[in-house]
Amino acid sequence: MAAGPSRRRSNPAKGELSDDQVNSIYEAFLVFDAEKTGKIASQNLKLAMRALGFEPRREEIKKIISDCVKDESDSITLEQFVSLMSEKIADKGAKEEIFKAFCLFDDDNTGKITFKNLKRVA
Repeated sequence: MAAGPSRRRSNPAKGELSDDQVNSIYEAFLVFDAEKTGKIASQNLKLAMRALGFEPRREEIKKIISDCVKDESDSITLEQFVSLMSEKIADKGAKEEIFKAFCLFDDDNTGKITFKNLKRVA
Protein backbone atom coordinates (compact mmCIF):
# COMPACT_ATOMS: atom_id res chain seq x y z
CA MET A 1 0.00 0.00 0.00
CA ALA A 2 1.37 3.41 -0.94
CA ALA A 3 1.82 6.10 1.63
CA GLY A 4 -0.83 8.81 1.57
CA PRO A 5 -0.16 12.17 -0.02
CA SER A 6 1.55 14.72 2.14
CA ARG A 7 0.09 18.14 2.78
CA ARG A 8 2.85 20.15 1.18
CA ARG A 9 2.00 23.81 1.06
CA SER A 10 4.32 24.79 -1.74
CA ASN A 11 1.70 25.71 -4.29
CA PRO A 12 2.09 29.24 -5.64
CA ALA A 13 -1.52 30.31 -5.11
CA LYS A 14 -1.46 29.36 -1.42
CA GLY A 15 -0.41 32.88 -0.46
CA GLU A 16 -3.89 34.03 -1.45
CA LEU A 17 -5.72 31.37 0.58
CA SER A 18 -6.26 30.86 4.28
CA ASP A 19 -5.07 27.68 5.99
CA ASP A 20 -8.73 26.63 6.31
CA GLN A 21 -9.23 26.97 2.57
CA VAL A 22 -6.09 24.94 1.83
CA ASN A 23 -7.18 22.27 4.32
CA SER A 24 -10.61 22.12 2.67
CA ILE A 25 -8.97 21.45 -0.69
CA TYR A 26 -6.92 18.59 0.75
CA GLU A 27 -9.92 17.14 2.57
CA ALA A 28 -12.09 17.22 -0.57
CA PHE A 29 -9.35 15.42 -2.49
CA LEU A 30 -8.80 12.80 0.19
CA VAL A 31 -12.50 11.90 0.28
CA PHE A 32 -12.16 10.68 -3.31
CA ASP A 33 -8.65 9.23 -2.86
CA ALA A 34 -9.84 6.36 -0.68
CA GLU A 35 -6.85 4.18 -1.65
CA LYS A 36 -4.39 6.96 -0.69
CA THR A 37 -2.66 6.90 -4.09
CA GLY A 38 -2.34 10.67 -4.44
CA LYS A 39 -4.71 10.55 -7.42
CA ILE A 40 -8.45 10.69 -8.02
CA ALA A 41 -10.27 9.29 -11.01
CA SER A 42 -11.25 11.98 -13.48
CA GLN A 43 -14.92 10.98 -13.19
CA ASN A 44 -14.78 12.08 -9.52
CA LEU A 45 -13.46 15.55 -10.33
CA LYS A 46 -16.93 17.11 -10.55
CA LEU A 47 -17.90 15.63 -7.18
CA ALA A 48 -14.69 16.86 -5.54
CA MET A 49 -15.27 20.35 -6.93
CA ARG A 50 -18.87 20.30 -5.69
CA ALA A 51 -17.59 19.38 -2.23
CA LEU A 52 -15.79 22.74 -2.29
CA GLY A 53 -18.90 24.65 -3.33
CA PHE A 54 -18.35 24.85 -7.08
CA GLU A 55 -20.83 23.78 -9.76
CA PRO A 56 -18.64 23.14 -12.79
CA ARG A 57 -20.26 22.80 -16.20
CA ARG A 58 -19.65 19.70 -18.32
CA GLU A 59 -17.49 21.71 -20.74
CA GLU A 60 -15.32 22.98 -17.89
CA ILE A 61 -14.80 19.46 -16.55
CA LYS A 62 -13.86 18.19 -20.03
CA LYS A 63 -11.32 21.00 -20.45
CA ILE A 64 -9.76 20.42 -17.03
CA ILE A 65 -9.46 16.70 -17.71
CA SER A 66 -7.92 17.24 -21.14
CA ASP A 67 -5.43 19.71 -19.62
CA CYS A 68 -4.54 17.57 -16.59
CA VAL A 69 -4.74 13.94 -17.67
CA LYS A 70 -1.58 13.20 -19.64
CA ASP A 71 -1.49 9.40 -19.44
CA GLU A 72 -3.75 6.38 -19.58
CA SER A 73 -4.36 6.44 -15.81
CA ASP A 74 -7.32 8.80 -16.37
CA SER A 75 -6.68 10.41 -13.00
CA ILE A 76 -5.82 13.78 -11.51
CA THR A 77 -2.98 14.15 -9.03
CA LEU A 78 -3.15 15.90 -5.69
CA GLU A 79 -0.82 18.64 -6.97
CA GLN A 80 -3.02 19.26 -10.01
CA PHE A 81 -6.16 19.40 -7.87
CA VAL A 82 -4.60 21.75 -5.30
CA SER A 83 -3.36 24.06 -8.04
CA LEU A 84 -6.71 24.04 -9.85
CA MET A 85 -8.83 24.62 -6.76
CA SER A 86 -6.47 27.23 -5.27
CA GLU A 87 -6.87 29.23 -8.45
CA LYS A 88 -10.66 28.82 -8.47
CA ILE A 89 -11.04 29.79 -4.80
CA ALA A 90 -8.76 32.83 -5.18
CA ASP A 91 -10.71 33.90 -8.29
CA LYS A 92 -14.02 33.46 -6.45
CA GLY A 93 -12.70 35.62 -3.59
CA ALA A 94 -11.64 38.35 -6.00
CA LYS A 95 -15.08 38.37 -7.62
CA GLU A 96 -16.73 38.66 -4.21
CA GLU A 97 -14.49 41.63 -3.32
CA ILE A 98 -15.37 43.36 -6.59
CA PHE A 99 -19.07 42.78 -5.93
CA LYS A 100 -18.77 44.23 -2.40
CA ALA A 101 -17.02 47.32 -3.77
CA PHE A 102 -19.69 47.71 -6.45
CA CYS A 103 -22.42 47.53 -3.81
CA LEU A 104 -20.76 50.34 -1.84
CA PHE A 105 -21.14 52.60 -4.86
CA ASP A 106 -24.58 51.32 -5.92
CA ASP A 107 -26.34 52.44 -2.73
CA ASP A 108 -29.69 52.80 -4.51
CA ASN A 109 -29.54 49.15 -5.71
CA THR A 110 -30.11 49.89 -9.39
CA GLY A 111 -27.41 47.54 -10.61
CA LYS A 112 -25.59 50.54 -12.08
CA ILE A 113 -23.15 53.11 -10.79
CA THR A 114 -24.41 56.56 -11.69
CA PHE A 115 -22.71 59.92 -11.50
CA LYS A 116 -24.85 60.59 -8.43
CA ASN A 117 -23.44 57.44 -6.79
CA LEU A 118 -19.88 58.50 -7.59
CA LYS A 119 -20.51 62.02 -6.32
CA ARG A 120 -21.81 60.63 -3.03
CA VAL A 121 -18.69 58.54 -2.52
CA ALA A 122 -16.27 61.33 -3.51
